[in-house]
Amino acid sequence: MVAEQLARTVIRMAHEIVERHHSLESLALIGVRTRGVPIAKRLSVALEKISGTSVPTGALDITLYRDDLMRYPVGPQPILRKTEIEFSIDDRRILLVDDVLYTGRTIRAALDALIDFGRPRSIELLVLVDRGHRELPIKADYVGKNVPTSLRESVQVRLMETEGQDEVVIEEDEPAS
Repeated sequence: MVAEQLARTVIRMAHEIVERHHSLESLALIGVRTRGVPIAKRLSVALEKISGTSVPTGALDITLYRDDLMRYPVGPQPILRKTEIEFSIDDRRILLVDDVLYTGRTIRAALDALIDFGRPRSIELLVLVDRGHRELPIKADYVGKNVPTSLRESVQVRLMETEGQDEVVIEEDEPAS
């Protein structure tokens, strides 16, 4: 995807959200760090333009909830980032936002982290790209684009807010030596 396609995809997903929810009053967007946060903010802007309703947005750091954190005792230490949820999630409809859905492990960690902040009425999942190869029974409610990949490929989402450009590319992973 190039910048224009990415922008259209976000707007299309915002329209889907409005179509599925009769009211956005109790909806909140929470982006999974890192790239889920700017996607959630873009969605919030699009939702307000479409519906006239301001939708609160938060950021969730899942580092300490990952199941691979202590898998290798020697190696780089994880970087902790800030979770920023400035509103109560109790009894809200939460839309969890991430860039790429792959094995499902990141979303499992995000669900665990989110539940530590309260008890939402419901949680839906929105991803920019679903690349398949699930290891856990997790399915997105909103998908920007399904991109079938091989296990040797990776999907790289680059956003203006993080890398200085908007694009989604598939790259061939280097074989392990």
